Amino acid sequence: MTTTPDPAFAGRIYPAGPAHTVSAAKIAEFARATGATSPLHTDPQAAREAGHADVIAPPTFLVSLAQATEAQYIEDPASGIDFSRVVHGEETFTLHRPVVAGDRLVPTLTVEAVRAAGGHSMVTTRVDLSDEAGAEVAAVRSMLVVRGD
Repeated sequence: MTTTPDPAFAGRIYPAGPAHTVSAAKIAEFARATGATSPLHTDPQAAREAGHADVIAPPTFLVSLAQATEAQYIEDPASGIDFSRVVHGEETFTLHRPVVAGDRLVPTLTVEAVRAAGGHSMVTTRVDLSDEAGAEVAAVRSMLVVRGD
């Protein structure tokens, strides 16, 4: 396997993944782990009083679902990515609405760009998350650096 990501993957859109149910327990666990102290993440009554159906996730909660979805690309032998050479570059989150416990989110992966820079490869991916009706919920954009030889 080559250690250089194939630039032909830029623009590739993978089939939508299975729906993932967001649980209140996972939201609370993530909030504790990241120090997010808002009661909106752990107290259903506080969340309802703020106008939500249940507790809401911190914006960065979606990172685990996005990374699991990116595995389709990273684990594809034809992509040319040696994961042992991957360094996380940056991550951005776009929320179209809060993520609420009970949501069923469907992820779709797009490889936005693959380019060379200073002997390394820079790979930008985007995971779009929609509800089962197809309404946009969020997008997670990641930039990975694949270290050169």
